[in-house]
Amino acid sequence: MSYDRIADLPLTIESASMERLERETSSGFARVTTEFALEGPDGAVGKGEDVTYETEEHDALAETGLPDLAGEYTIDSYSSRLADLDLFPAGAPDREVFRNYRRWGLEAAALDLALRQAGTDLASRLETEYEPVRFVASTRLGDDPSIDRVEALREAVPDLELKLDPTPEWTDSLVKELAATDAVRILDLKGQYRGTEVDVEVDPELYERLIEAFPEAVLEDPALEDGTEALFEDEDVRSRTSWDAPIHGLEDVRELPWEPEWLNVKPSRFGSLESLLETIDYCQERGLALYGGGQFELGVGRGQLQALASVFYPDTPNDVAPGAYNDPEVTGELPESPLEPPADPEGFRWS
Repeated sequence: MSYDRIADLPLTIESASMERLERETSSGFARVTTEFALEGPDGAVGKGEDVTYETEEHDALAETGLPDLAGEYTIDSYSSRLADLDLFPAGAPDREVFRNYRRWGLEAAALDLALRQAGTDLASRLETEYEPVRFVASTRLGDDPSIDRVEALREAVPDLELKLDPTPEWTDSLVKELAATDAVRILDLKGQYRGTEVDVEVDPELYERLIEAFPEAVLEDPALEDGTEALFEDEDVRSRTSWDAPIHGLEDVRELPWEPEWLNVKPSRFGSLESLLETIDYCQERGLALYGGGQFELGVGRGQLQALASVFYPDTPNDVAPGAYNDPEVTGELPESPLEPPADPEGFRWS
């Protein structure tokens, strides 16, 4: 199993620090994350990123600081140590999943450090190689939706593939314009985000129009309820339905309404390396098509998602485009898909 190949990696931590990162995004909000740095006695530094969405949670962590993480570990024993710690000492987070986000940042930093201390990288440790990563650009189309941003992105990168978030404001003409681009690979229906800021009103008529207009697009996170459930009784529609928000570990995959053929893998949702890798192994043994997903990472976290995609699912429409695609304005040159692996990879990074 994949986790067994990293679980016994030795890890020595002398100190831990963190840096607050902030940037405006194309989705109209200021993104704040915290980048962790774990330093060992040999001067090697491992980094990871906490992608918790609430800015006040990052500010509170800056006030309280991290718990003492210094010591001699393996990756597995370090993970057990994190499981016993309260990583939100200022008070419970608004959403329980934020605990996983913060733990993931600290586990990723530890893996990066342990691999560096061993003089190797993730692909080599897993006895494989990094492959070029196919990616799609995820973007919203504004409060008054138009094709303008899509056209700007595809003017910069003509072959760019897309992951879009439909809303009830999408008109018939907009749907036709988008379908004509033949670039839409994933439609994120956001029907599984109830009670959050990105929750989208369920519109059965919109679902039906999308299913018809984009017959090959992956349909992510539909809401299955009166008015929509019947649409997903069709085997063809089920075969291209994917899940994201409900997935925090292997049991969530097993409890889906049917065995999926697609799954969005967002590592931060899993919290631990063990949970992530056992889920990937399980899905690949069953032939599920996996693709990576991001959380508006501002630092090292985005490259780590690209590294995982490169090892496990390089050829699917990964939502791990370089950070420049999340800038509010489309300016300058943008990297093209696929992303080439680094010439001399180190640790758990991809840059």
